[in-house]
Order: sequence, then structure tokens, then C-alpha cells
Amino acid sequence: MDLNSKKPALLLIDIQLGLDDWDYYGGNRNNLRAEYNAAKLLQEWRSLALPIFHVKHSSQNHNSPLHSSKPGFNIKEEVKPEKDETVITKNVNSAFIGTGLEQQLKELDISTVVVVGLTTNHCISTSVRMAANLGFETFLIADATATFDRVGINGETFDAELVHQTSLASLNEEFATVITTEHLLSHL
Repeated sequence: MDLNSKKPALLLIDIQLGLDDWDYYGGNRNNLRAEYNAAKLLQEWRSLALPIFHVKHSSQNHNSPLHSSKPGFNIKEEVKPEKDETVITKNVNSAFIGTGLEQQLKELDISTVVVVGLTTNHCISTSVRMAANLGFETFLIADATATFDRVGINGETFDAELVHQTSLASLNEEFATVITTEHLLSHL
């Protein structure tokens, strides 16, 4: 697997300050190294001059930490975009709906995407599924994404790590190839 020759685009999805408000999103976040791993990949992408797309969620809920009027709307410092890097704002879970992302990727003749960000079971899952359905070869980096506890329909709490792992299992080998940061870096 020689990914570098495929000119893969790195999609950094919703790595925003507002997602540090754990209580708002369900508490007990897993994988506290997700941003570190995403930053490691971003550094490698920059050094190889590969395409980079930062995606920000602009919540339509005025109470959300990700509403554009709040400081939480900003991208975290670890993966802050450089001036020449594309920043896309979305209003729904998918990075492809209403954003022009698909068109931009196609204009650059990109057919492979690598996805990192927050949260595994929401915007990452939705964006990965859409990327695959749109025909992109998709890689999801398991240790560069994370999620929070979720409350089930019967009121039981599902631990963030369980939600993360089942989300990855649902995507692997159907919508994406799920790998780790180190595995990906060894194939660039």
C-alpha cells in the first residue's frame, strides 16, 4: 500500500474547541490522544505537500459550544490551519452536504481521503459513509478520532470506548479501511 502515490487528501473534521465541553456531549470522552495523532498526520501531510482540508461544524443551535458565535467554533491550536490550507464550514454531520468538498476534491483529481477528527459516531461516521458512497477510497484513522458516552434508548449508558469501537467496526471494510496513525505513516 503506497498511499503517497495516490495523493490522498487529509480531512480533519470538527477538531474544535467546543468539543472540549465534555458534559455537553455526554461526558467521559475516550482516546485523549486523538488530537495529538491528528496533528502528527497533519505535520506529515504538510511535509509531503499533500492536500489538506479542515472542516468546521457550525451548529445551528445557539446553545451549542460549536455555534459560530462562541469561542468553541474555533479549530484547536494543535491542528490550526495555515493560511494556504482549505477550511470548509458545514452545518450538518456530513462534510460533503452543502460544502462543495466533493467538487473541490474532484477538481484536484483526488480519489483517496484520510479521515480524522471528532466524533467517531457522528460526523466522522457520516462523512466516512458519504465519502465511500461518493466513490472515494477512504481510510479512517482509529486513534485520531474519539467520542463520548451515549445514553441508549432504554436509558442505559454506553461507555465512550465501546461506542468508538463499535462505530469503527461498523465502518471497517465496508465504508473505509480503518487503521492507526503509525500504520498510515509507515505507508506514506
